[in-house]
Parts: sequence; C-alpha cells; structure tokens
Amino acid sequence: MSASDEPTLFLTSDDIDGLATMAEYVEAVRDGYRDRGHGAPARPRTTLYADSPAGMLTGYTAILPTVGAMGGYTYAAGFGGQDAHFVLPLFDAESGDPLAVFDGASLNPFKTGATGGVAIDELAPPRADDLALFGSGAQARAQLKAAAAVRELERVEVYSPTADSRMSFAAEMNEQLDATVAAVASPSAAIEGADIVVTATNASEPVFDGSELEPGTHVTAMGQYHPEKREVDATTIERATYVTDLRERVANDAGAFIHAVEEGVVDEDHVHAELGEIVAGTAQGRTSEDEITLFDSGGTAIETVAAAQMLLERARERGLGEEIEFAPASEALTGR
Repeated sequence: MSASDEPTLFLTSDDIDGLATMAEYVEAVRDGYRDRGHGAPARPRTTLYADSPAGMLTGYTAILPTVGAMGGYTYAAGFGGQDAHFVLPLFDAESGDPLAVFDGASLNPFKTGATGGVAIDELAPPRADDLALFGSGAQARAQLKAAAAVRELERVEVYSPTADSRMSFAAEMNEQLDATVAAVASPSAAIEGADIVVTATNASEPVFDGSELEPGTHVTAMGQYHPEKREVDATTIERATYVTDLRERVANDAGAFIHAVEEGVVDEDHVHAELGEIVAGTAQGRTSEDEITLFDSGGTAIETVAAAQMLLERARERGLGEEIEFAPASEALTGR
C-alpha cells in the first residue's frame, strides 16, 4: 500500500503515550542518524526571538530516505503563558504525501533522551556502569532512562542545585531502575568515578570542572544550544574527542564549543565527527580506553522524524489518531 492510500492522522500526546519503550526509541533514532551518516539532508535549529512578550519560535527539518519520512519540528516557548507548544508535521520521503501531524510535546523528551542513548552506546566504554547526571527535570529523566537502555548501570549520582529536587528525583528513579540512584551534594562528588557524565540542565555556565574528568569518561551535553550558554567548560572541550549532531550548528549555537574557540584552546578543526557518521561507520568513534569523548546534542529533526515515523507505524497498528485531510496544491491553489 502506498503512502497516499493511508489516511493522514492527527496524533495527540495521549495517542502516542506508551506506544514505545525507551529502547525502541533508541533504535529508531539510531536508524535516523545512520541515514544522516550516509548523507541524508538535515537543517539545524533556527530560532526567532520576540521581545514583548518574551518568547521564541524554533524549527528544524530533515529528510530521511531509508527511514521513509521527512518533516520537522516547530515549537513556541515563553510568551505570555510561559509555556511551550510543539507541532510535528510528517511527510512521506518518496511521494511527499502528508502522513501525520503530531502534538509533539510528549515526544520531545523521549526522542532527545534516545539521541543521548545512541551517543552513549557509540562512544562510552562498553562496560560503563557508573553515571553522573546533572539535572532533575523531564529531560534528565529521559536521558537517564536511555542510558539505562544501552548500558547496565550499577550506580547513578545525581546533582542539581536544589537539594529537594535532586533527592526527590533520585528517590523516583531508584524505584524505576535497577541501578542505585543517589543524590550528591556537589558536582565533584557526582563525577568522581563516573564512566558517563550527562548534563541535562538549563544552566548558562559550566556545571562541573572539566579538569576533574577521569580518563575514559564519556560526556553527553544536551542542554546547550545558545551561543552564550554552556553546560561544560573549555577544559572539557579541549580534553575530549568532540562529536556533534550537526556540524553546521556548531558555530551557530554550540555555546561551549564557541567559548572554547574564543579562549583559544581549540579551533574549528576540533570537531571530530557527526554522530551519524559514527553510527554509519564512516567515522571512527572511541579508539582507546583512556579517551575522553563528548557528544554535543543541540536537538535536530533527525531524531524527531525517525521517532515520529516509528510512532506513526505503531499508531496505525492500534487504530489510533484522528483522520484529517490535506488538499494538494494542484487542487487548492486554483487562483480563484
């Protein structure tokens, strides 16, 4: 059956809730990045800022031929309601037919977490079992679940500035994971002995001292996509094999990398590879036990489209979603 034979669906956050495990999100996102590694086109985030009331409008797009879908992510955040709304249109990559429109809010942490999971699986030591987590919100939760899907974690140390937040988060995740999850009182305590360090914060300044990273550590930084904000310091960038989601975005909004260049500790050639190149095998990942690796995740439509296509297939199997109609331009744009 061709894409045009299938109805276009509107899928709410409730429709897609629980349709896939985190491990399944990781595999779908891995397929998307493999497509990118073989040359699939993707555009980095474009953000417009409004002053009164303060807010932003953000969007990005990708075409994934092997996955079979293309589309993007558009969201508005801030403004008067101080909230965010996510819209995700999905099209058939061969015919261009509209496949679905998602209310993308509940999808967001899963696809972002899954990207972190792919990076950990590709770049972290195979036997990594100790993870330091910075952050205690929805994105931190998703990153931790994705890490647990690709590594047999034994211990997790959680740090965020508010003691109550990190303690309640640790208690919650202790109930959900096999690993022992503990709240710690300082960044240094978190990264001591860690094989994997994940930052999932809204911090504007580095959340730990890069000189304290132990040899062999993998770092995933997923909260830095503003040229003036950074979760990791220049020392971390300098010490690490630096991998990004899209090369094109590094000079635009990878705040930690931009700052390291400005400090003179690295130059643009310090970008080792895109994650997709490593997944596809066109670039090498970790090469030694002592190597420090870093994945800079700014968010792309690669993981968004790949995850959405997987969810659409599940939704169709279960008869979920509301059918909607789109008129093709040849019929709608009559000039009358």
